[in-house]
Amino acid sequence: MTRDAFEELVAQALDRIPPELTRVMDNVAVFVEDEPAAEDPELLGLYEGTPLTERGEWYAGVLPDRISLYMGPTLRYCATAEEVVEEVAVTVVHEIAHHFGIEDDRLHELGWG
Repeated sequence: MTRDAFEELVAQALDRIPPELTRVMDNVAVFVEDEPAAEDPELLGLYEGTPLTERGEWYAGVLPDRISLYMGPTLRYCATAEEVVEEVAVTVVHEIAHHFGIEDDRLHELGWG
């Protein structure tokens, strides 16, 4: 799969997020990267920032939170193009959930491993 095709899948997954959620997302940027850091080569996505639930009066003038989606591990993890589509959607939801302050344990309980 080409990078353009992968980026299009990410865009489609973002478009599927309900508008009532995207309206309250604040100061977050989404990026497609080829590979994660060497110490975690199988990572499919990563949220870096301050979740909405932890922001207070002090939160101003900061760089955007960052959601990174990693193409290489995702393509290696999935056996078919259909699996890539599904995994990208799951990873996007998973990382956006972190932006909203939802932890991994709760996401696994909800089926968004």
